[in-house]
Amino acid sequence: MILVKTQRDLLLGPLQSVSGIVEKRHTLPILSNVLLEKTGNKLTFLATDIEIQITTLAEVAEGDSDGAVTVSARKLQDILRLLPEDSEITLSLEENRLQLKAGKSRFNLQTLPAEGFPRMAISETEPQKIEVTQKQFRHLLGQIQFAMAVQDVRYYLNGLLLLVDGGELRAVATDGHRLAYASMVLGENISLPRQELILPRKTVLELNRLLADSDDPLQIEMTLNQIRFQLGNITLVSKLIDGKFPDYERVIPASLKNLVSLNRAALLKALIRAAILTNEKFRGVRLILTPGSLKIVAENAEHEEAQEEIETDYSGDAIDVGFNVGYLLDMLNNASTEFVEWGFNDAGSSALLTLPGNENFKYVVMPMRI
Repeated sequence: MILVKTQRDLLLGPLQSVSGIVEKRHTLPILSNVLLEKTGNKLTFLATDIEIQITTLAEVAEGDSDGAVTVSARKLQDILRLLPEDSEITLSLEENRLQLKAGKSRFNLQTLPAEGFPRMAISETEPQKIEVTQKQFRHLLGQIQFAMAVQDVRYYLNGLLLLVDGGELRAVATDGHRLAYASMVLGENISLPRQELILPRKTVLELNRLLADSDDPLQIEMTLNQIRFQLGNITLVSKLIDGKFPDYERVIPASLKNLVSLNRAALLKALIRAAILTNEKFRGVRLILTPGSLKIVAENAEHEEAQEEIETDYSGDAIDVGFNVGYLLDMLNNASTEFVEWGFNDAGSSALLTLPGNENFKYVVMPMRI
């Protein structure tokens, strides 16, 4: 039974959109598969890992009849990716096998019944809806996602706080040692009730992969336990992390005694060079700020030392403070401004990194003893 006859790229693109969440090894073998559903001239692709579900579709030439089947997402994607770009693909169901033909190439892939494929139950609660451009939301995530925790026992840190309040959308990420905050205005005359959601880390990374740097619309629907993103033909539904996110407003310093403006590119390059001689397990660098000068010092267990110096127009209090250089590099690599501002009170309190003239981004870093 022929399911599909179409061009290779009309299958590969949608398959790549959904297969990012598919685990190579899973306790449930069917979760390594993608569900293919043929109805008329539409072929739907669906993948899930139980926590996230992604659906998209392709317009394809009609085959003999409609049908549904699940097949290994990785194998199907690898085969399609390595076939010539102008290949015409035929997908047929032959006795529990999916046969793929392209020119003189033949592949017979094992399948599992579509009836056994788990689908996420879509929340029936009336959602709160917002619409932004894909570019805006991608930029919002990109400013802060690096600060999310990775496999922290405080499970609510392994994700990102998304907060809607009035006409503003805020995003916050923290791993307990640093915190990144970004916000954007949703539009004029928009006033939505306050709602807080914690998106899982995997959902955030997958969204960053799927979102385009364009003004195409992104529709977001939020309920108490689920969030849904619609971008073009792609629908991503994700469960939320059930927990209480830290009060980020208490973490961001309310007042700062000293402020210095630094050239971002010069600081980034100096830190990258100094980081070469940091200890692999202990990534600490000293920042010694005095009027007119910032020194960066790094040492390691072999008694090697790196020292960098940057001229500044600073005239405030002197400070000698240690930071994890990786935390500083993360922020500097994800910013695009010419200058960054470093605000602090003393060597024992957290520092605040901001972008000149931008109230919508804040980055808090805790100091470390060196």
